[in-house]
Amino acid sequence: MKSNKLGVYLHIPFCIKKCNYCDFCSFPNKLDEIELYAKELARRIKAFSQSHDRRVVDTVYFGGGTPTLMSSHAFSWIMETLRESFCIDENAEISVECNPATIDKRGLLQLRNLGINRLSIGLQSTDDEELALLGRIHTYKDFIDTYRDAREAGFDNISVDLMYGIPNQTAESFERTLERVVKLSPEHISAYGLKIEKNTEFYRNFDAYTFPDADAQAELYELCCDYLSRNGYLRYEISNFSREGRESGHNLKYWLLDDYIGFGVAAHSCFEGERFGNSGDYKAFLRGEDICNQRQIVSERELVSEYVMLGLRLDRGINLSEFKSFSGIDFRSAYPCVDRFVKMGFMRESDDRIAFTTKGFLVSNTILSEMLDF
Repeated sequence: MKSNKLGVYLHIPFCIKKCNYCDFCSFPNKLDEIELYAKELARRIKAFSQSHDRRVVDTVYFGGGTPTLMSSHAFSWIMETLRESFCIDENAEISVECNPATIDKRGLLQLRNLGINRLSIGLQSTDDEELALLGRIHTYKDFIDTYRDAREAGFDNISVDLMYGIPNQTAESFERTLERVVKLSPEHISAYGLKIEKNTEFYRNFDAYTFPDADAQAELYELCCDYLSRNGYLRYEISNFSREGRESGHNLKYWLLDDYIGFGVAAHSCFEGERFGNSGDYKAFLRGEDICNQRQIVSERELVSEYVMLGLRLDRGINLSEFKSFSGIDFRSAYPCVDRFVKMGFMRESDDRIAFTTKGFLVSNTILSEMLDF
């Protein structure tokens, strides 16, 4: 059910180098302007809070880019501003994305002392050749060092990002990555299939690489789900696995249509029935200009479609009684094709719920495009 608490997302768009697959809003040539950006971010947080009622914030997420390129001073400004601007829940989940070799143990200790309690480390692979093909700047050893430093700094909630579908990746190399990561026992693992996006090195020079085909990617996904399940990780969303009770509270807000506010270039928000998003105009942001270039009141019809699309990303799927209370309509009457997908093994029904099977997750976009009309 929808929460009355608020999530806060902060986009930190700095990185040392663009990875070959990355189409996120990030800037590799502006590291000397990080503190200017952090101060402007803090100013905008304060300005927002002055024009809105104070809400209780139970999740904060620093995403990027590479947030751990920021100094502890910059983190301190932002955390102090958040505490002045919002009522931060005493049990709030406060996450920071981290790339290996971008922060040392001292820096990690400073993050913990500021109240940051969850770290999401972008590993992608434990194979150094695969990391090089992705354009990552770190090695497997760099990751191990960062992971151990984080544990010693007191982080007891760590997520590790992995990727499958990497050029030249095999089932054997991916299983080796899974095995090495599981041995470290992080609380959370995300595993994303590589997608070739425009304006990336992989898109521009596609023929120069050998990518696993769609069938091979599907096999890697099934391998991932099976391996992690056998080792105590629950798949709670199509690409996310956790120990019991260690799901990402912030990301669950996106999938449950809870309110969240995004600050920074290219950040998006879902707040009090309205969606709005910022452009990636970095210079305009630093000048203090309004960069919100997308604003939409969500209609009831769109809200129902989003409820279905996002709810079916979760392994538990959609509770049919809750759907009727939310929308006022019967799920099967609205989506009669569901019975066919259940018979085909793409969806499962149990305990008044409809959800994708692992087989269904592999073709979920196709199924959702048939079910939903945006």
